[in-house]
Amino acid sequence: MSTTAAFIAATRFGLGPGPGELEKLAPAPQQVLETQLGAAGRVPAELRDFQRTPEIVKQFQKGGRKRDRDDLKETKRRMRQLYMDEAGARTLAAIRSDAPLVERLVAFWSNHFTVSIRKPLLSGVAGAYEREAIRPHVGGRFADMLLAVTQHPAMLYYLDNHLSFGPNSVVGRRRDKGLNENLAREILELHTLGVDGGYGQRDVEALARILTGWSAGRRGEANSGTFRFYDLAHEPGAKSLLGRNYAEGGEEEGRRALFDLARHPATAHHIATKLARHFIADDPPATAVNRLARLFLDTDGDLGAMARGLIAAPEAWQQPLAKIKSPNDYVVSALRPVGFTGASKRLVESLSLLGQAPFDAPSPAGWPDTAEAWLGPNALMHRIEWAYAVAERTGGAVPPGPVMDQTIGPVVSPATRQAIARAADSQQAFALLLASPEFQRR
Repeated sequence: MSTTAAFIAATRFGLGPGPGELEKLAPAPQQVLETQLGAAGRVPAELRDFQRTPEIVKQFQKGGRKRDRDDLKETKRRMRQLYMDEAGARTLAAIRSDAPLVERLVAFWSNHFTVSIRKPLLSGVAGAYEREAIRPHVGGRFADMLLAVTQHPAMLYYLDNHLSFGPNSVVGRRRDKGLNENLAREILELHTLGVDGGYGQRDVEALARILTGWSAGRRGEANSGTFRFYDLAHEPGAKSLLGRNYAEGGEEEGRRALFDLARHPATAHHIATKLARHFIADDPPATAVNRLARLFLDTDGDLGAMARGLIAAPEAWQQPLAKIKSPNDYVVSALRPVGFTGASKRLVESLSLLGQAPFDAPSPAGWPDTAEAWLGPNALMHRIEWAYAVAERTGGAVPPGPVMDQTIGPVVSPATRQAIARAADSQQAFALLLASPEFQRR
C-alpha cells in the first residue's frame, strides 16, 4: 500500500507520481531516492541528438554576417525553432523520467545559474547550456559547476562579459573601453555569496577586473562558440577581492577567485538556504539550513552529498506540504500519471500560458521559489482553465479513481474525494483532481 512518505518522496523530491511510482517508493522511499542519484550526469534520450553550443553559435554568426534583414529574420526563426524543440523535449524528458529527483536538481541548478532566451542568441543555446554546464555537475562539486557556467558562452553573452575590458589592457586603452560589471555582480549576489554575503562595490569591480578577457571565440576563429581567454583584454596587475590578493595570472586569476568563492562560508549558507527553501519550505527552518551549510563546507561543496543531506533531513518529510507547485512542476506532475502523447510544442505553450516558459526567467535571479509568486488570482484561474482543457483532451479516457489513488491518494481529503466521486463524468472528475488543493502542493 502507498504511504505518505512515498507521496512526499515522489512529489517533494520528484516531479509527481508516475504510474506505479508510489508502490515502488513505499517500502524504502529514501533508499529509492538515493538510487536515483546514480543517474546524475546522464543525458535523457529525448535530449541526446541536439546540437552542441559551438555548432549553434556558428549558425547564428553565419546568419547574422550578411546584414540582410531577411537573413537575420531567418536566423532568429531558426534559433526560436531550436528553443521550441529542445524546451519541449526537456519537459517531455521530465514527464517520462525514471530518475525525477535528478531532473528536479537539474532544473534547480539551471534556475540558480539562469540564462534567458530574451537575448536572440540565447534562444538557440539555452538548452545546450543546461546540457553542457549544469547537467554534468549536479552530482559533483559546486566549484566545478560554477566554473563551467561562468566559462560557457551562454553565460558570458547573457551577462555581457564579452563586452568587459580592462581599462589598462591593450584593447581597453586602444578602444577607450572599460569594465562591464554584470557577470561579476551576479556571481557575487546570486551565484555564490548572496546579497547579504559581505561584499561591497570594490569587490564587484575587483572580480570584474579579474574576469576581463573571459569571452567566447569570435566569428571566424577556430574555437568560435567555446570559451576563450583574450589576454589583450585582461586588466594587468594584482587585484584584491574580499581582502585576498590575487597576483597577476591571466586566465588563472578567474579560476582561483571562483574556487575561493565556491568555498566561502557565505556561499555555503546561501546555497543551503536556497536548497532548503526549494525542498522544505518557503521560510526554511534554521536548523536545516545550518546543517546543510556545514555539510557544504565539510564536503567541499559536494552537490551529491547535499542532495543526500536533504533526503536525510527530517524537516523535508513533515506535513502539511509546505510548497506550492510552480507552473513547471504542475504541468509535469499532471502529465506524468496519464502518459502524455501530444506534441512537445504543446508543452512549451502550456508553460508559457501558466507563466513559466522554459529558460525565460524575467531576470538573472531566475524564477521565484515561493508560493507568493504563483498564487495570484490570474495564475490560479489559468491553472483551473488548463486543468479543464487537459481533461477535455483526454475525452474522459482517464479513470479518475485509480489516477487519484496513484497521485494524491495518501493525502487526499474527504472533501476532495467526495467532489471527485460526485463529478458528472470522468472528464470532470479528472479536472477536479488536477484542480484540487492537494494536487497544487508538493
